[in-house]
Amino acid sequence: MVSEKAEATFPGKNGRIAYSATDGNDLEIYTSNPNGSGKTKVTKNTKEDDTPAYSPNGKRIAYSSWDGHDQEIYTIKVGGGGKTKVTNNDTFDFHPAYSPDGKRIAYSGEGETGFDDEIYTVKVGGGGKRKVTNNDRNDFDPAYSPNGKRIAYTNYDGHDTEICTIKVGGGGKSRVTNNIKDEEEPSYSPNGKKIAYTGFKGLGTDEDEDFDHEIYTIKVGGGGKSHVTDTTYYASYPSWGSRP
Repeated sequence: MVSEKAEATFPGKNGRIAYSATDGNDLEIYTSNPNGSGKTKVTKNTKEDDTPAYSPNGKRIAYSSWDGHDQEIYTIKVGGGGKTKVTNNDTFDFHPAYSPDGKRIAYSGEGETGFDDEIYTVKVGGGGKRKVTNNDRNDFDPAYSPNGKRIAYTNYDGHDTEICTIKVGGGGKSRVTNNIKDEEEPSYSPNGKKIAYTGFKGLGTDEDEDFDHEIYTIKVGGGGKSHVTDTTYYASYPSWGSRP
């Protein structure tokens, strides 16, 4: 079982790293010090817990978990306990991301028809659900801008996946990338002027190039694309942090 990514925390002192990993039976949420020491098991159940994201104050972790019927969003204290169910419906919800003020959580969930994923936000204690995107395509990987006014996300346009941004209340959609290659997993720069993302490098004669994803940055309005990694194989899940 492959461990899932841990979302970025917010500017401040360096703390612990949250991640999802198997305990031999199912996926659980763990935290550890950056050097790998002090491993702590946060969730303890027989469900699949993944895609963790820290709250801005570092006291809670949002994550997606199987409730026996579908995937829902939960939060829990970083030391374990105090579990709160944030979403409660008949659809699959995943990839939570806290707003900078810590009051809402953005996530990707199935649309009403169940055939596409949309971006939603909800209060951290549950309720107040808002639909941000509204189309017949899959939208996922939400990430708040530092000022909390927009959300970057991955959009499947029917041909490939591209990076888009939208107002937190919906509307004002802006397409950031525009090509025929997959672009996914956006992360805003701390100053909000650029977005880091995972991009598909393209097909080649070497079989490995079929899976070659690299990290890029681009201006939030599009343009100014810059190649960050060149691994000749695979790089993914960028998280743009602030300088310590």
